[in-house]
Amino acid sequence: MFGASGLTDGPERMRVARLHGVGDVRVGDEAPPVAGPGEQLVRVSAVGLCGSDLHWFTDGGIGDAQLTHPLVLGHEFAGVVVGGPDDGRRVAVDPAQPCGACVDCLEGNRNLCSTLLFAGHGVDGGLRELVAWPAALLHRVPDALSDADAAMLEPLGVALHAHDLGKPRIGAVVAVVGCGPIGLCLIQLARAAGASRIVAVEPLAHRRAAAAAHGADVVLDPGAQDILAELAGATGGRGVDVAFEAAGTDSGVALAVHAAKAGGRVILAGIPGEDSTTFPASIARRKGLTIKLVRRMKEMYPRTTRLVDDGVVDVASIVSHTFGLDQASEAFRLASERVGLKIIVTPSV
Repeated sequence: MFGASGLTDGPERMRVARLHGVGDVRVGDEAPPVAGPGEQLVRVSAVGLCGSDLHWFTDGGIGDAQLTHPLVLGHEFAGVVVGGPDDGRRVAVDPAQPCGACVDCLEGNRNLCSTLLFAGHGVDGGLRELVAWPAALLHRVPDALSDADAAMLEPLGVALHAHDLGKPRIGAVVAVVGCGPIGLCLIQLARAAGASRIVAVEPLAHRRAAAAAHGADVVLDPGAQDILAELAGATGGRGVDVAFEAAGTDSGVALAVHAAKAGGRVILAGIPGEDSTTFPASIARRKGLTIKLVRRMKEMYPRTTRLVDDGVVDVASIVSHTFGLDQASEAFRLASERVGLKIIVTPSV
């Protein structure tokens, strides 16, 4: 999809960060892409490092997808259109390119398209100065949103899709297990949707503090001596209507199953390091739980843009660190150590 020749009347080279192997991110110069039919060139201004990017960085792959060639990571990104009638327009980039013709796409489940191309997962992503991307997947960003805010619309979209799957009613009691950026977005969405009580579970102290600051009523440490008793106490022994898991660990999934009430729902948004997930089946079966898994997102950009622009969800406070492209390796190292919250890389300054 991306051309290898230089851009006509444009820069002859651009800076690119590529993953060559486990923990091996190298920044170098490459020829810029050429926008093909239906595409526009985007100068990338901000890229968020996601948990799935970290799987590539620390494990050399994610699930059954493994690194077979140097890959440009980054699927949470935003930038500015270069050239054409939309020159200068600030945009958030939808990283998913579905085929648009299969049964899943035609039924409105573009996120389930079996031939979908995804930035930073098989095709090169946003950790470079310039990207050629389908114009239909570029979403205008209001002036009030910063570049980092625009990049955060993608993880907010994943959280919003998870929240949609959970279907919490007004007055629901909700649990969020794992309070990284997705979990923090889920807490805010649950509060905005009228949850009467939000219980957050997170092992890292600074993320527990962030969970409280973003609207959680009760914040628990899963390393506590009797976390199951604390969960029961936080819900009056009844359990939660919906438990959102955003930790990517079997222990996090187990806590979500324990937290859910009989007949409740468990929404799995976390991505495990290994290509398997286990949970206490007897408890889930006895409770008659509905368990749903989150596969990226659907058409969320118009909604997430409004939520941020209207001040309903605060994504700016989730961004804790910003690095230039030449510092990409350091950015990945800190992110893999779970330092801070969301780490942003700025390819173009």
